[in-house]
Amino acid sequence: MAGARFGAGILECDTSLTADKGLVCRHSLCDLATTTNILLNPELAAKCAKPFTPANATHDASAICCTTDITVAEYLTLCSKMDGYNASATNVQDYQIGAPLWRTELYDNCAKVQTLESYIDLVDSLPGYRNFTPELKSGADDPVTAQYAKFPAGYTQQDYARQFIQTFINKGIDPARVWAQSFNPPDIFQWLEEFPEFGRQAVYLDESGDTPENYTAAVAALPSIKAKGVNIIAPPFNYLLMEAGPGNQSIVPAPYATAAKAAGLDIITWTFERSGPLSQVKATDQYYYSSFDDAVHTDGQLYEILDILVQQVGIKAIFSDWSATVTYYANCFNLQGPSSSNYQSKGTSGGSGTSSSAPKGSNVVTQISDGQPQAPTPTG
Repeated sequence: MAGARFGAGILECDTSLTADKGLVCRHSLCDLATTTNILLNPELAAKCAKPFTPANATHDASAICCTTDITVAEYLTLCSKMDGYNASATNVQDYQIGAPLWRTELYDNCAKVQTLESYIDLVDSLPGYRNFTPELKSGADDPVTAQYAKFPAGYTQQDYARQFIQTFINKGIDPARVWAQSFNPPDIFQWLEEFPEFGRQAVYLDESGDTPENYTAAVAALPSIKAKGVNIIAPPFNYLLMEAGPGNQSIVPAPYATAAKAAGLDIITWTFERSGPLSQVKATDQYYYSSFDDAVHTDGQLYEILDILVQQVGIKAIFSDWSATVTYYANCFNLQGPSSSNYQSKGTSGGSGTSSSAPKGSNVVTQISDGQPQAPTPTG
């Protein structure tokens, strides 16, 4: 709701699976211990893949609770909270505390958790023209999930990917309004084959280039990804920018950005305003600024970074945890978001057109699933 109020035209539900094959909105299949109050419910806490272990002299407090541990009905009894935990906790009550000071806990008042279906209804109910960008979560991008999340017997990743898209079809949602995402390439290719109207504008999330060696390989792979029918690539924005010039004080497009455009791929990137104060990004080794942190010193540079991403890299949209910043920029330049018309003609290579039905500021993509860091933030 906050993302929509701040002007986002495309809203996200990170989609996870439950024990009874339900689809629910959660940033990870196994984040319930740090994003909900599940540990305060003894009956549900007992079902967690890895029960709460208190901190001691040698180990931090820990717990792993997955959506696949419980049913949809059980999930709907939970309260959402800002992602975080207290690594020094010796009891589950203290474990609930731990969000960074620069993140608000204003909404930690038993915020309602969402299913994929209720998310669709919610987005459809909002004033203005709003679109969907659900992400299919799996173990492909998370080793914890790969170890602890257990699919129901006989239920496959292909079933999961199929049910995900079928939910929108059953709800009567026009494929042109759905920007489905996945870090798992087989999901994208399955959608291209089975649901081409959805697949042609599916968002191929890429985090394969986190080391210098892997980055080179990720750049080299872009033409082959395009050749398989993918139209939209979505790396983190540190793949798209690099530092340059005297003292590394300039920010310029990086090889990944150049190669993606040369391959004919449109770019959506993530995630804006997820890190702490920009004056601390180098000292705290913030992921999203790692490729150009020598050039980042003040919070005001958010607009400089955004301007380079839009005007020089040519991104079509950006995920944001605080979409008002990007909405302000988009309105100043009369920008609009990605247009499905560029992808729905068979064989299209994407493009730079805009949608007359999209609101100004709709190139802001924000998350309504939880808006949390990719990994929980410990304190203590």
